[in-house]
Amino acid sequence: MKFNNQFILKKVLPVLGGAVLGYSYYYFIGCYSGTCPITSNPYISTFYGALIAAILVLPTRKKSEQPEENK
Repeated sequence: MKFNNQFILKKVLPVLGGAVLGYSYYYFIGCYSGTCPITSNPYISTFYGALIAAILVLPTRKKSEQPEENK
């Protein structure tokens, strides 16, 4: 599989950006007492940030228009 610049710009960079935002959420807002399962662990919050970004950049299926048959 050959990667091109469009793939990197449209798929990989948003996921990395989501990971950075997830970690920064842990760092600036996170729960340090350990009672919050997502925000108390930097690995989990980074993973969730990347996962949300990956879901947003996944391609969606478009409904193909089928020609109507005249009866």
